[in-house]
Amino acid sequence: MGVLEQIFTASMLFVILMKVAPLLLAAIGGAFTQQGNILNIGLEGMMLIGAFTSIAVGSATGSALVGVGAAVAAALVLALIYAFATLWLKADFIVVGIGVNLLAAGLSVFLLQVFYGNPGVTPPSASIRLPRISLGPLAEVPVIGPALHNQTALVWLALLAVPVASIVLYRTRYGVHLRAVGEDEAAAEAAGIGVRRVKFQSILISGVLCGVAGAQLAMATLGSFTANMTSGRGFIAVAALTFGLAKPVRTMVAAFIFGAADAIADQLGIAGFNSNLALMTPYIITIIALVLVGIRFHKIRSKAPSATPAPQTA
Repeated sequence: MGVLEQIFTASMLFVILMKVAPLLLAAIGGAFTQQGNILNIGLEGMMLIGAFTSIAVGSATGSALVGVGAAVAAALVLALIYAFATLWLKADFIVVGIGVNLLAAGLSVFLLQVFYGNPGVTPPSASIRLPRISLGPLAEVPVIGPALHNQTALVWLALLAVPVASIVLYRTRYGVHLRAVGEDEAAAEAAGIGVRRVKFQSILISGVLCGVAGAQLAMATLGSFTANMTSGRGFIAVAALTFGLAKPVRTMVAAFIFGAADAIADQLGIAGFNSNLALMTPYIITIIALVLVGIRFHKIRSKAPSATPAPQTA
């Protein structure tokens, strides 16, 4: 009972929201590309380079806002590389995504060494944190008030991204075109839709949101950058959007499940459980979620009518 009391505290939802925000932003970005039939494995690398750039530029300028803008710009550069290699050079989406992740991991360590003389972490002098938003009297509202009080603006942006993404995907011309491309690329092209243009825009959207996700991850609490600080969160975001079928609301629910697992893992470590086992919790849930989604897709395919006509008997 003592362990449960340490885990399920009034501040737990605050921590969950803080951890969900980068996952949700990256997952929504990946949902856009997935709607265009692109599984963007490069979310991890875009988040990582965004996290590094937010700290490097933000601390140098003394402005968290400039740091967020720089994070978005850096992630967009990787998104452009990803788009050029896949859409123009016709390289495999998965292979390029892995390459983007490796590039971000190596480049961030290299830049740490060049600028700070330490390939592992930024020095205390290179520190910048996002400002917190106070709710004032609204902070006294039960449950919701303490959870949202003193969160960063990027947490609010992550929550706002869900209805905005829903409107864009299902209520705009671009969203209709993107979903048409994802469902049947040949038919969309025959209908006059610029397939490459639509996919290119979806990749840029994922880059923007991953840059913001990286900034939230680096500047929300620590205010510093460590090598490989994303620690697979980009892949968890891919799992969330896959589990949510690339639909914004379902993706948000999946992101909350993974974010809650991460927060509970932290609390289990504080409560005295084996820290290595606790840290495995989010990834175990990710694997289980992907297995369940795979089973579901297999059932859908097995129920789909065969395109080959049955042989006729005399």
